[in-house]
Amino acid sequence: MNEFREELLVLISIPIYTIVIGIEILYSYFKHKGFYSTKGILSNLYLTSLNLSLDVLVRGICLAVLWYFYQFKFTAIDKSIHPILYWSVLLLAEDFMFYWMHRVDHYCRFFWAVHVTHHSSEEFNLTVGFRSSVFQPLYRFVWFIPIALVGFDPLDIMFMYAATQIYGILIHTKTVGKLGPLEWVLSTPSHHRVHHASNIKYLDKNMGMILIIWDRVFGTFAKEEEEVVYGLTTNIKTYNPITMVFHEWKAIYEDLKKQTSFKNKIMYVFGPPGWSHDGSRKTSSQLRAELKSK
Repeated sequence: MNEFREELLVLISIPIYTIVIGIEILYSYFKHKGFYSTKGILSNLYLTSLNLSLDVLVRGICLAVLWYFYQFKFTAIDKSIHPILYWSVLLLAEDFMFYWMHRVDHYCRFFWAVHVTHHSSEEFNLTVGFRSSVFQPLYRFVWFIPIALVGFDPLDIMFMYAATQIYGILIHTKTVGKLGPLEWVLSTPSHHRVHHASNIKYLDKNMGMILIIWDRVFGTFAKEEEEVVYGLTTNIKTYNPITMVFHEWKAIYEDLKKQTSFKNKIMYVFGPPGWSHDGSRKTSSQLRAELKSK
């Protein structure tokens, strides 16, 4: 039965997504909000179809790797004794590891080249939650190896990630305002709007999927204050299916062709996005420092 939990979760979540997206589209249409465009919806569905296809192809390999490390677990956890505690700790552990994966996605250009597809939309609506980082299934499972080593069942790890993804998708919305005291603990739509902003003060903020406490503890939290401008600091301005996936890889290739040192070439691949050896571009930290100095 455990093997089919994710499939059951998908069957349950599809009508939920259909209803809430339909409601938001109708709200946007009748209130003239302009949250959606046909090209935007189609591009989001295209990217999630690529991600899901790759996810299915490598799922067995990912699970096999987790099972391998699970053999060397530090503790033998019997989830039947305290099931609520077991699932609660697993949720915390997985959300914590997701935070660090997400942070690396933003601070290392190699991984940003994968993740940038999720941020390149200049719209922000529930379908953007499906605008997946196409190649992330190739490495995402690596971040869950420590959880398997602690003693959590790999099938439970995969199931928990699938379950938390539902919440992560549903916070991609402009129709929900701030949620009072929940803003202190949860990653809310308000916090995630900040995360998708191209405003300099908001860049690389609010990385948590379920909980915002990791951002508060590790210094990546920002409150929604000024109006959010969505997209990238330099938008791609195209719905070309190849460009949407590979534009940052092309930019990396162009940087590697520059006449500069080997160390600088390494920085162009693995340094923070926006880094340049000649100062012609700026990282998010440099842009914020400039903004503060004005």
